[in-house]
Amino acid sequence: MFRRCWRHHSLLRSACPLSALHNRCVPKGPDERLSVSASTENHSNTPSTSNNQQSPRRFRKKHGGKRPFQKRRGPAAGGPARGPRHPEHNAPEHNAPEHAAPEHDVPVSHGAPIRADGFAHLELAECLLRSLGEEGYSTPTPIQEKAVPQILSGRDLFGCAQTGTGKTAAFALPLIHRLLENRPETKPRRCRTLVLAPTRELAAQIHESFRTYGRHARLRSAVIYGGVGQHQQARAMMRGVDVLVATPGRLLDLIGQRLVDIRAVEFFVLDEADRMLDMGFIHDLRKIVDMLPEERQTLFFSATLPAEVRSFASTMLRDPLEVKTAPQATPAETVEQSVIFVPKREKKSLLIDLLRDEAKGRVIVFSRTKHGADKLQRDLAKSGVAAAAIHGDKSQAQRERALAAFKSTRPPVLVATDIAARGIDVDDVAYVINYDLPIEPETYVHRIGRSGRAGQSGTAISLCDIEEVSRLIAIERLLKKELTSRNERPEEASQPQRRPGRAGRGGQGRPGGQGKRRGPPPHAFSRSKKSRRRPAEPNPHRWAKSRPAGDSGTV
Repeated sequence: MFRRCWRHHSLLRSACPLSALHNRCVPKGPDERLSVSASTENHSNTPSTSNNQQSPRRFRKKHGGKRPFQKRRGPAAGGPARGPRHPEHNAPEHNAPEHAAPEHDVPVSHGAPIRADGFAHLELAECLLRSLGEEGYSTPTPIQEKAVPQILSGRDLFGCAQTGTGKTAAFALPLIHRLLENRPETKPRRCRTLVLAPTRELAAQIHESFRTYGRHARLRSAVIYGGVGQHQQARAMMRGVDVLVATPGRLLDLIGQRLVDIRAVEFFVLDEADRMLDMGFIHDLRKIVDMLPEERQTLFFSATLPAEVRSFASTMLRDPLEVKTAPQATPAETVEQSVIFVPKREKKSLLIDLLRDEAKGRVIVFSRTKHGADKLQRDLAKSGVAAAAIHGDKSQAQRERALAAFKSTRPPVLVATDIAARGIDVDDVAYVINYDLPIEPETYVHRIGRSGRAGQSGTAISLCDIEEVSRLIAIERLLKKELTSRNERPEEASQPQRRPGRAGRGGQGRPGGQGKRRGPPPHAFSRSKKSRRRPAEPNPHRWAKSRPAGDSGTV
C-alpha cells in the first residue's frame, strides 16, 4: 500500500488510466493539453517524465497556496472543445438537440416519416398522421369515421360502439387537433381538456393513448387517480396541462385542496359513462359538472347506452348527436361464445382442466367477488397453474405488477373482478372464462370484449350452475341469441322464464305463478295473529269452590 502523500499521489496519477481526466482539471495552455492518443500511450507503471506535469507542491506555490477555480468552457461558450470523458471512448458524440423533448414524449426514430394516408380524408394534423403511421394504423374504424368529423365541428355527442373498436382514438385524435389550432398559454393548476374514467387502469390507458397520438404535438398531459401518493400528481399540475385524465374521487380531493382548477375546461369527455353510474359516481359527477364552464364541448363514449345514462346526459349535453356503429350491447363477432353447465362444487376442477388442456396463451378468469378472486388465485397456484389476481382491494403497485406480468411473454392466468372488464386493452387475449356469471347482462358484453379486439379472434367460455340459470337467460335475451352449449342443457335453461302475473279470482292466475300483489297484504289492517286466536271456552268448574251450597249460578 502506498502511503497517502503527495509524492506517491503523483506516481499514482501518472500511472492511472484516468490520468487524462485528472489532467483536464488542471489549468493548462492550449498547446499543453493532452490529446487522446497521447494519453492512451502513457498507461505504464513508471512515473511520467513529461514537462507538462507539475507537482502539487510547485502548483500551490505558483498559484498562491490554493488551486484557482476555473469554469469549464466548451464549444457553446467559445472555448476549446473538450475531449471524451474516458480515453477508450474515441467515437465522436452526437450533438444534443437545442430543445430537449418533454418527459412524457415518446422517443421517435430518425428514419423517414411514416404517414397514415387512410386518415388523410379526416383532415387531421400532419403530426397526428405521423403518429398513426408509426403505430401501424392504416384505416379508421367505423366509430372513428363517424365521430371524428363531428367532434372537429364542435358538436356534443354520444358515442356507442363495440368494445375494442377504437373509441379512445375516436375522441383523442380530434381533441389533439383542436388543441393545436389554438394554443394559449396554460395557467398553473388548470387544464384545457378533462377526461373522466371509472377505474385507475382505464385512466392510465387513456393517458398513454394521448401521449402516443400526441408525441409530435408537444402537448403537456397528466393523469390523476387514487391508490398512490398525490405529490407527483399535484406537482404535474403546477404549470398547467393541456390534457388531464382523472378518476372522480381523487380529482375532487385535489380540487378541494386547490391543487387543480377546472374552471377553464374547453373539452369534457366522460368515458364508460354507464359504468360510472353503476359504480355510484353520480353525485361526484354532478359536483364536477357544476364546476365546469357553460361554454364547453361534452362527449360521452361507452359500449352501452342504457336509459339512465341518457336521462343523466340530457342535462349536460347541448343538441347532442348520437353516433352508433352497432346495436346496443353487441359483442364482437370474432369471439366464439359457449357455455358449460356444471355444479358449483365442480367448477374449480373443470377450470383447472380447461387451463391445462385447452386454454393457452393469455387467459382472463372473471370472478364475481374480491374474496372469490383471491381464493381462486390461491387454488390455481396450489394446482401448479401460475395466476395473478387483480381487484379493487389491491394496491396500485400490486395491480400494476399483475398487469405487467400479464403483458409479458409468459403471462400468468389473470383472475379479475369486473374492475378489469372495462377498457383494459391487452393484446392477444385468447380466452375469457366467466367463472361466475355477472348479475348485470351488460357486464357480460364488456367481459368477453377483452378478447377479439381489433379484429382478432377469441373464445369466451361461461361456467353456469343451476343457481345462475336466470342470469344466463338474461344474457341470452340481451344478445338475442342462445349461447352454444358444450354439454346437455337442463330444462330450466332451455325454456325462457315468463314474467310472473297477477293471481286471478278463485285462486286461478296466469301461467308462471301468482306473482306480486298490489297494495298492502290482506292481513295488514286485520288483528294480530295472537288476537285472531279462538278464545278458550269458559270452565264451569272454575268458581265451584267459592259458590255457596245450593247456588247453581243462575237467576
